[in-house]
Amino acid sequence: MKGSFTLSVQNNRVKYEFTIRRNITIIQGNSATGKTTLIDLIREFQQNGADSGINLSCEKKCVVLEGNDWEKTLSLYDECIVFVDEGNRFIASTDFARQIKGSNNYYVLVTREGLENLPYSVEEIYGIHTSGKYAGLKQVYHEFYHIYSVPNDYSAKNVQKILTEDSNAGFEFFSEVSRGKIECESAGGKSNIFQKLNETSDTVLVIADGAAFGSQINMVMQLVQRKKNCILFLPESFEYLILQAELFKDSEIAKILGNPSDFIESKNFFSWEQFFTSVLIEKSSATHLKYAKKKLNSNYLSDTVKTKILNSPAMKEISSILTK
Repeated sequence: MKGSFTLSVQNNRVKYEFTIRRNITIIQGNSATGKTTLIDLIREFQQNGADSGINLSCEKKCVVLEGNDWEKTLSLYDECIVFVDEGNRFIASTDFARQIKGSNNYYVLVTREGLENLPYSVEEIYGIHTSGKYAGLKQVYHEFYHIYSVPNDYSAKNVQKILTEDSNAGFEFFSEVSRGKIECESAGGKSNIFQKLNETSDTVLVIADGAAFGSQINMVMQLVQRKKNCILFLPESFEYLILQAELFKDSEIAKILGNPSDFIESKNFFSWEQFFTSVLIEKSSATHLKYAKKKLNSNYLSDTVKTKILNSPAMKEISSILTK
């Protein structure tokens, strides 16, 4: 399943309308914010259709998954938008993660905890905001994205260390770019970033794959707000940054980057980071920039290529830090 889908569900008292863009969407928020009401409306429509007094409009079938037989029930769904409420304990289990990996459905998960087993994007975490008599979805971290899209918020910081999520190609690139200027360290995985930040008093630029960093963002943001000594740079992935740099003469890349939802099959890619890696490997395979995630091709470290990557739209925000 691929694409983005707008869902509208309402009865005579409330209305929810929002667009689902990826295979995993998270809804968070405190009690009494409307999360359970949303699930209840979808469940009632699923069971009783138009007789429920509920109007649900969506290109894909919307269903609620719950109960002890969830695995058997899930096996019956194909190209559905599957909603799971936080009362279902299986939502955080490795079994659930295993079942939805390779699934041909999209999932909307209501939870107040970080789901470590799932690679979901920081851009697809929502809270429910009520306006007038209707309710809609508003990104929990929407304000965060506005703040960190301003270049001056980066250039004003005296960064002493760069902390990358991985220890492979991305780490190699940022280490080379910042060599002799700023120390670059690998966290050895997204789950280690919080601890690394908590242990240092240095001003740190964190570079991580936003496409799969959702489970970490809440506690890392709390630490950032408390310590005020780090900056978060969360592009989709390092491979996404390379694709943005226009290193390859391929018109399809611009179309993909313009609307990734239309190209990313949920059955084939658990996260958008995996998809962008696949695209980069394919598009670079017959060129001198043939890409491998575990070991960076040295041609990416040439002055010409480095400059193009640093001048890509997303990288411009932090290039002044990396090259100061």
